[in-house]
Amino acid sequence: MKDGSRPSRRAILTAAGAAGLPAALPAPHALAAGTLPTLPPLPPGAPSRRAFAPDEQLYAPYLVSLAPMVNDIEDNGFMGGGWWRSPAAPYNTRVQEHVYTLAWFLTNNRSWNPYRGDSALLARLDAALGHYLGLQHSDGSWPEYSAGEHSLAATGFALGYLSKTHVLLKDARLLPTRRAQTARALHGAMTWLLNPSNTRAWRTPIRYTNQVTAGLAGAALALRTNPDAALRGQLDDAFARIAQNGQGPAGFFYEEGGMDMNYNFEVMLPEMADAWRQSHNRHLVTMTRKYTNWLGYNLLREPDGSGWFCNIAPSTRTSTLAYDNTRPDPERTALNAQFVPSVPALGAFLSAREDLASARASWAADTSPVAGLTKQNTSPRILSHAIYEEKYPTRQGKTRAIKAVPYLASKNFTERRTDQGQDFLYVRRPDVYLGAYLGTRPTSKARTGLTFLWHPVAGTLIQSLNDNNHGVWATVLPGQVPDSNGPQAGQFFGGSPYAFRFGTPSGSVVTDVKVSNGLVHRSIRANSEATETVPLILQASDRVVFTNGTALSWGSSATATATGIDLHRRSGVVQIRWGATRSASIAATSIRYLRDASRWMHILKVPHGGSLDVSIRLAY
Repeated sequence: MKDGSRPSRRAILTAAGAAGLPAALPAPHALAAGTLPTLPPLPPGAPSRRAFAPDEQLYAPYLVSLAPMVNDIEDNGFMGGGWWRSPAAPYNTRVQEHVYTLAWFLTNNRSWNPYRGDSALLARLDAALGHYLGLQHSDGSWPEYSAGEHSLAATGFALGYLSKTHVLLKDARLLPTRRAQTARALHGAMTWLLNPSNTRAWRTPIRYTNQVTAGLAGAALALRTNPDAALRGQLDDAFARIAQNGQGPAGFFYEEGGMDMNYNFEVMLPEMADAWRQSHNRHLVTMTRKYTNWLGYNLLREPDGSGWFCNIAPSTRTSTLAYDNTRPDPERTALNAQFVPSVPALGAFLSAREDLASARASWAADTSPVAGLTKQNTSPRILSHAIYEEKYPTRQGKTRAIKAVPYLASKNFTERRTDQGQDFLYVRRPDVYLGAYLGTRPTSKARTGLTFLWHPVAGTLIQSLNDNNHGVWATVLPGQVPDSNGPQAGQFFGGSPYAFRFGTPSGSVVTDVKVSNGLVHRSIRANSEATETVPLILQASDRVVFTNGTALSWGSSATATATGIDLHRRSGVVQIRWGATRSASIAATSIRYLRDASRWMHILKVPHGGSLDVSIRLAY
């Protein structure tokens, strides 16, 4: 494709450089006794950045770390060293998932890969596979957090990594005994996962959709390699079930009963893309279209094109705050682009191919050595998802998709979506876009209340966090108890201005909100003294001044007795007023955003006696 030593890359089912591997590799049984051989380190100065094809630069840090990772494998095959997943214990099947990484370097011919056909690498891979397969339970499942556990995650991801490893070894005609064992293990795992009565996988709604989908992707490949008509029928049924029970009416994929930006966008969607490439199941494209529409309300575009802020407060498991506009390799969302030809709107949230090419050219021109990986900060998914031809949108296609994002395409709408007792509210008016998350919450990590404030020129001004009692847009009662750290039922009155109300179950705090053109009014009534907290996203060029003249230096703190603040950004000003003169403060946090770290969260705090009216006017 780009150099003579590199075979053309289609799907994983093409030959992986199998022909021509050394015939004198030792047999597995000859390596069983004694200490495993050591994999030699890279030669001095290797690898050369310029040796990598642009779309294979992601392999470079893994190449640098391969020998240390492989040499940490113990004689019993346990992949020690703490490279991947916790706990780093011999019973944790997920630690073994880098068998795919080992198999890739063992079987693929590249000018920069000195480990193709290496006997030490073969021996240690053989041992690691032996340990991996030996952990499987008789019902086909694998453990993760304890030896006796029947883990959905461990089994789902094992199907993916082992099915791909099996193909690499089969094409290379290596380890026939291990291949036969792996094929049997995959059959057992599919039998366990695809059984509709398996409540670890199949609930209504499905609890961890990313884990189930990873298993379906692996099963689709395993059944292409070793067909089984009965299991194939069960797989087709499973795709229909996950479409029905894994994605709710709001559009997100279920993670512990709610949405989670990280698991949805960085794990679930890529696994769906993998499953789609292996199965061509029509449900997966339909689910992607629905989810892309959801993203269009919950990823907030910075006007300068630097990236997207996440509506993160409703996330149930993790805390991904923002995405850069261009995300260089290695990148967890890369496989999502497989859907772009069928779902062009998804291209808005991915890297444009021209921008990625520029980033890759800069990487190749860098004269510094390639850095290796940090332990735990590795992922076999990066390599296992690099098996398909890239489908990134063009810059022109991405621009079209961005223009169609709902709050960019329209200046006036109210969108309310309800899912499992959760209300997601999006109010767009000229010069304002406001989000709220109300109702029940599936996990203690989610935070209710107002979640973001965005302006078409100023960008994201307020972002409320999840799993945090300080960086929240909330009324905080004594003892640092925010109303957002609990369910808050919503009442939606409508009208112009649009009005809604929410409050704590006990009635300790009740908040009324009105939204009109360029104005948000928030009226708080609490049964005790409280503090209004507002997590402001400030930029280095901003000028923030209290109404008494006290100025804030970006990245620092300030306290003043005033009636409000003025946040000057670009051509306009955001005026926050709280009526009476009060002692208020603004303080920088440790949270910086995007690759250039040009956005910095600062917390505004306004103490009050239990009653406060706050207006936010966006004067642009």
